[in-house]
Amino acid sequence: MNINKPHLFLLLLLTTQSGSSQTVNQDSAWFRDNYYKMEKAISMRDGVKLFTSIYVPRDSTEKHPILMERTPYNCAPYGENEYRDFWSGYKRYFLHEGYIMVIQDVRGRWMSEGKFVDVRPFIKDKKPGDIDESTDAYDAIDWLVKNVAGNNGKVGVFGTSYPGFYAGMAAASGHPALKAVSPQAPVTDWFEGDDFHHNGAFFYMDAFDFYVSGGFGRPHPVPVSKESPMPDVYNSKDNYQFYLQQGTDKNLLNLAGDSIAFFNELYKHPNKDAWWQMRNARIAQYNIKPAILVVGGFFDAEDCFGAWNFYKAIRKQSPETNAKLVMGPWYHEEWSNLDGTHLGNIYYGSNTSVTYQNEIIIPFFNHYLKGKNDPSIAGATIFFTGENQWRRFDSWPSGQIKEEKIYLTDKNGLSTKEPGIESGFDEYISDPAHPVPYTEEVHFNRTREYMTDDQRFASRRPDVLTYRSPVLKEDFTVGGPVVADLKTSISTSDADFVVKIIDIFPDSLSYQRIDIYAVNEPERIYPMGGYQMLVRGEIFRGRFRKSFETPQPFQPGKIETVRFTLPDIAHTFRKGHRLMIQIQSSWFPLSDRNPQKFTDIYSCDEKDFQKSSIRIFHERQNASAIILPVLSGKLE
Repeated sequence: MNINKPHLFLLLLLTTQSGSSQTVNQDSAWFRDNYYKMEKAISMRDGVKLFTSIYVPRDSTEKHPILMERTPYNCAPYGENEYRDFWSGYKRYFLHEGYIMVIQDVRGRWMSEGKFVDVRPFIKDKKPGDIDESTDAYDAIDWLVKNVAGNNGKVGVFGTSYPGFYAGMAAASGHPALKAVSPQAPVTDWFEGDDFHHNGAFFYMDAFDFYVSGGFGRPHPVPVSKESPMPDVYNSKDNYQFYLQQGTDKNLLNLAGDSIAFFNELYKHPNKDAWWQMRNARIAQYNIKPAILVVGGFFDAEDCFGAWNFYKAIRKQSPETNAKLVMGPWYHEEWSNLDGTHLGNIYYGSNTSVTYQNEIIIPFFNHYLKGKNDPSIAGATIFFTGENQWRRFDSWPSGQIKEEKIYLTDKNGLSTKEPGIESGFDEYISDPAHPVPYTEEVHFNRTREYMTDDQRFASRRPDVLTYRSPVLKEDFTVGGPVVADLKTSISTSDADFVVKIIDIFPDSLSYQRIDIYAVNEPERIYPMGGYQMLVRGEIFRGRFRKSFETPQPFQPGKIETVRFTLPDIAHTFRKGHRLMIQIQSSWFPLSDRNPQKFTDIYSCDEKDFQKSSIRIFHERQNASAIILPVLSGKLE
């Protein structure tokens, strides 16, 4: 029944290259021959029943572990003769290992009873009758180990994105049968990061597309197995134009209507008040008992923040927990795909997803749920772009890093030396009527490739400041969180600040590119000269510079500090490259536009939007800098 690692790699690669229906049909037939399916409505402690699909091996010669996912997206297909297509990806390996595969519709979604609550708050001190996602996970696990024949009493839970949040809540359940959990890109904090807000700036394109046009926010007052399509509210397939035409945030809310509860609710909470604080998944991560494997991608446009910070919360709040981190160069869920070779124009030199699947996630669950050899997964396994190599650390951030201030200087330079001039600044006009686009392309859906896009289009705009290092004389490797420490004055009472970390490629650079989907296709030379690769970008809403809970207006013309942390990076700027920093005050339509007037942005009018003159200082008493976590090398 088992497949060894080399065979698995070949299996995945051959399936990727052939893509034939014959392969899929063979695997589908094998699945049906070797598994049977049950559908159960499992009662929770308050009597609400959650719909659960259970796929059980027919083999009775050994006991089998349980691997569960709890999801708001549905556990379809429904019907005991309808099988989920586990065979189409790496999860087929768990089938060949004999795992009992379980998928459950969470409370209030699809075929489950009850009321759905987005990122339902964790209750720390529970009273009899209290329920949250950790109690639902506990009750589901308890029923499974007591009622599914042939299980070995060991349970694992995993999930990506929103199911990653539910995996994290399961880890906090305390059920003794739960031995291993893998929250992958877990939704963690929808105000400071992940999907819908970044440092208080409303990522309304993602939120609107997900809740309104995508239909996730549609209520399910009774269980349903199918839904009709949502009406098309878009009047343009150019997302920049569509969101600009909407004018203000409240006009977008009018398009959503009253029935999309969470989208309406977040408009009532513009600051990180108690409502948001209860929805921070990190508050549940104390005294965690199962082994934890947090997985994410540092080019994940949706939940990059969650993976880094969920792991850090466990390390800080539950230091005895066996917690490990894997971060690859992936877009959202690319680690589960068969092709992990590239994102956009950036290639990694190997199939990073297959490496992760073979060497990390499958051995992780096999060890804790089946008693197989310990795979000795490092505390933190991190892929460094630029050098295209995996590095392994005891923990993250590594104790090897040295924080180094990189100062902005006059003549658009960067230096490790503090500026010596008495007076110096750069200035641009931020105009909400002409916001800086987040990517050069004209398109409809938010791209995932923007996370590594060429930034030359932004460098050419007068409302974007650019600072360049000298050509590097040696490799310069950074790994960890980046801190922006800006000294600024603005002519209005509010503004946003976008900081980008960019790798400028040499003008003569090209590389060989192989498409693993193309059989017998020769290697191609791919020109990359002068490419300005976005390594990390982040936005910060200036009103929150002192507190996310209590925003404060700027005093026009007064020099103030705007200091914030960007999500971690892991990148080597190679010899012959240059480091670039860009600063701007809009990133549209990733984020909504700041009217640049201190007002409630969710309810303001178009008359509130105004231009702002933004100054970034680089003088002796007010030295703006970017603080990098340096592992090796020098900037100059």
